[in-house]
Amino acid sequence: MSKKVVLLPGDGIGAEVVREAEKIIAHLSDHYGIGIETETHLVGGASLDAHDIPVKDEVVEACKSADAVLLGAVGGPKWDDYPSDKRPEKALLRLRKDLGLFNNLRPVTVFSSLKDASPLRPEVVDGVDLLVVRELTGGLYFGEPKEITEVNGEETGVDTMRYSVTEIERITRAAFDAARKRRGKVTSVDKANILATSQLWRKTVTRIAAEYPDVELEHMLVDNCAMQLIRNPSGFDVILTENMFGDILSDEAAMLTGSIGMLPSASLGDGTGMYEPVHGSAPDIAGKDIANPLATLASVALMFRFSLGHEKAASDIEEAISAVLNAGYNCKDMSRHARHVLSTSEMGDKILSVIIEKQDG
Repeated sequence: MSKKVVLLPGDGIGAEVVREAEKIIAHLSDHYGIGIETETHLVGGASLDAHDIPVKDEVVEACKSADAVLLGAVGGPKWDDYPSDKRPEKALLRLRKDLGLFNNLRPVTVFSSLKDASPLRPEVVDGVDLLVVRELTGGLYFGEPKEITEVNGEETGVDTMRYSVTEIERITRAAFDAARKRRGKVTSVDKANILATSQLWRKTVTRIAAEYPDVELEHMLVDNCAMQLIRNPSGFDVILTENMFGDILSDEAAMLTGSIGMLPSASLGDGTGMYEPVHGSAPDIAGKDIANPLATLASVALMFRFSLGHEKAASDIEEAISAVLNAGYNCKDMSRHARHVLSTSEMGDKILSVIIEKQDG
């Protein structure tokens, strides 16, 4: 039975990194007889330029009917002055909401060959292998009211942080299920000494944890977690947290690897899974064939694992990435720590050649 994958290249370097992903998807589809069919749609700034809307209804429906969605990146200074309802990022928020994607997974692994690339000392990042499980459809990003109004003659901005028990329960179970397949530890991050939502979060997480006696739970305030990610990052296994905290902490954790261009993500939930690199659209390097596609290719590995149900294809990609890095290859963002610097397209070709070589061997 064939599988349908929707490609959303988006803006900036999105088209370049998704192009490399297409090579890998096409080969693995043929090699394993998966029969993947892809279709490409506009999203973000590209959609604004063409249709004056961040994402069209037809695109959302195409994503809903697909088996998986691969997103490049959205946004850029070109659209910074657009009204809030027409910012490129609105496309992401709508897709997450309409696809029911409440569970964002961001694995952070420091490859042994790249320990020196981290801004931290090699001995601090040695062995780092953690997973950030971020709640994706609640909190400040979706709470209402969300507005700028006039109060006593001056502009006043209002954002609402809101969480229900149901929202907290489902992301908590996702984190504990993930921990059972890893090292059996969950660090739940909140601001329970100040925020009512965090107090409900901590109470609910503690209750759900009783269903998982084989998984260790620790609670940690978000400011302390930010410090511990720098002080002792190898002490984390699974980090469970709400939307805004997860957004910030996962980007901080990404830099443990030396470049945000190395980190993949998977957004899962009630509908079609969406996969995307953690990095942004990087308009300053767009079109120069120097962007690092490894985060996108690693996201494709997650796509094969979680949405297409093909663990062997996922492992092929991940093992190829590791082999290429261990052989000293990387892109310009990691050039100080590479013996061979490759362009975007060259890196895609290199990963593909290693996959083919391993399969033929």
